[in-house]
Amino acid sequence: MCSRLPRTACILRLIALCIIFSHTAAYFGLTGREPLVFLPGPFSNEPSGSGKAHLKQCEQMTLTRRQKRLCRREPGLAETLRESVRLSLMECRYQFRNERWNCSMDGRGSLLKRGFKETAFLLAVSSAALSHALAKACSSGRMERCTCDDSPGLQHREAWQWGVCGDNLKYSTKFLKKFLGQKRVSKDLRAQIDAHNINIGIRAVKSGLKTTCKCHGVSGSCAVRTCWKQLSPFHDTGRLLKFRYDTAVRVLSVTNAATGESELAGSRGNGGGGPSNPRPTDLVFLEESPSFCRASRYSPGTGGRGCAKDTSCHNLCCGRGYNTAMRLTSLSCNCQVRWCCHVECQTCVREEEVYTCRKA
Repeated sequence: MCSRLPRTACILRLIALCIIFSHTAAYFGLTGREPLVFLPGPFSNEPSGSGKAHLKQCEQMTLTRRQKRLCRREPGLAETLRESVRLSLMECRYQFRNERWNCSMDGRGSLLKRGFKETAFLLAVSSAALSHALAKACSSGRMERCTCDDSPGLQHREAWQWGVCGDNLKYSTKFLKKFLGQKRVSKDLRAQIDAHNINIGIRAVKSGLKTTCKCHGVSGSCAVRTCWKQLSPFHDTGRLLKFRYDTAVRVLSVTNAATGESELAGSRGNGGGGPSNPRPTDLVFLEESPSFCRASRYSPGTGGRGCAKDTSCHNLCCGRGYNTAMRLTSLSCNCQVRWCCHVECQTCVREEEVYTCRKA
């Protein structure tokens, strides 16, 4: 699938694809408290802290030869790559939980070969997760070759003294470009689109980088003020990318009369107004998406999906209607606070209606 693409787009597609080949059961019902999941196995049983485990993990990943060399030289990178896969999958599934396409693993391989809006989101959220995870790995000490953020004007010595370490997005972005092997963008339209969407993901993370300050001193005085760079939670990045998805621009390739080179152009909305260059913040796509209503090579369809009667059933069920069933659920009830600091609750059983889309 990567024969005509630059390495940058290729590796991001592989990262988006790798969850297909991972242990599928580990990905269902994620809450954010689960241990990190490996990329494609089989996997080593060595303790994660050992050098052997690090080298084996690098060899087991879907990476180019050059990327594997970088991985072997950078202890902590393998674990960071795994974390980025977990982040991107969890966020994708959360943002599309009420959509017809719910970031299902079924059909993802076929999806990534096309120029749909969903493909654009997958590339953007994968690159964003990589950038975020690398910056966090630096500040948490999981990467040996980088440390806290070193932006000018921040009091790093004092921040370190107080146990604060800024997220190093500067190093993350620099390393990411090296790791992905970003070079001059290909003239191929699809390669240009993929490169654009990958950069949207990186920009989204950068937009969430804020300066946080804290005062220290006797009785709450601000005798010492320390500041550091801190990334927003990845959910914020996911919401931004979902907004970019909802407002994505369909593009085509046009020739610049002045330079003779091809560039991306698209029309905004149905009102038209003629082709215009997409903004640097726009996700872009090449072709209209399928409906995702019925099972196809791109998704399992919406048959059997749970929905909310008053809000999502009409859209999710694609006009086929829905089935209603009764379900018993257990919940805490009649809770009382006991002296001191102890809460006692009873377990109550409640009957509730559940709705699932009818199959085609």
